[in-house]
Amino acid sequence: MKDILSGNLIIIGGAEDKEGKKEILNRVCNSIDKDKDILLIATIATEYPKEAAIKYKEVFKELKVKNIKVLDISERTDAFEELNVELIKEASLIFFTGGDQLRITSLIGGTSIYDALKEACHRGTFIVGTSAGASVMSDTMIVQGKDEESPRKCTLKMSPGLGLIKDVIIDQHFAQRGRIGRLLTGIAQNPEVLGIGIDENTGIVVNKSGVIEVIGEGAVYFIDGSAITYTNVSELHCDDILSMHNVKLHILTDGNKFDLRKKLPFEEEKFSHEDNTKENI
Repeated sequence: MKDILSGNLIIIGGAEDKEGKKEILNRVCNSIDKDKDILLIATIATEYPKEAAIKYKEVFKELKVKNIKVLDISERTDAFEELNVELIKEASLIFFTGGDQLRITSLIGGTSIYDALKEACHRGTFIVGTSAGASVMSDTMIVQGKDEESPRKCTLKMSPGLGLIKDVIIDQHFAQRGRIGRLLTGIAQNPEVLGIGIDENTGIVVNKSGVIEVIGEGAVYFIDGSAITYTNVSELHCDDILSMHNVKLHILTDGNKFDLRKKLPFEEEKFSHEDNTKENI
């Protein structure tokens, strides 16, 4: 896997704590200089942009961010406006709210805003997304699928995403909405990619070298289908249950790390109780 990432990403499974300790959003804000840098709230995914902007502005102000701006793209013509492009260029962190991930790609795909976003990624701008804003990060995204059901081919609808992280499919609200079936279906149809399911109030921090750190109170599920020995996905009728053999699953929690290039979890160091020293492994 080469050139997995365009930049620094923080991907959140939705329903992040906005009233308590706000640990995930605090981690987001600590990624920038809260006194000088601009945090841009992108409300593109939601049909209620004003309400979403007000809500996140309040939270980010509580977390001591001084320079907060809003990018509201409600029509494709807005995505060509130079003033909106300048908002992308001057931001140090761009935060995509939840809503409908297909709204994001349909409104900004192929536009000046999209080009500016890719350039911002390459410059090292932090791109953060929650819920729909999480799913849209990958080059292929799930846009529709039934929750809490066994995996079935006909229940899943996928579409191109923003492509800020490649060779993965990301699903959110994962355990809370019982979405393992639909992510397994996505992997059966695309066994070369890695499935990543992220619980609510949980996120992953992804750096340019392809290292993922899990943050938050839930779990992140990594589904690797590269070694699948059998699947009936190409033979399925709409009502048939998916059959897959030799699928690998990793479940990681807060502080755990994962190497996207190797598709494996790892520990940077371990603690030796015998000599009270840390050893590299």
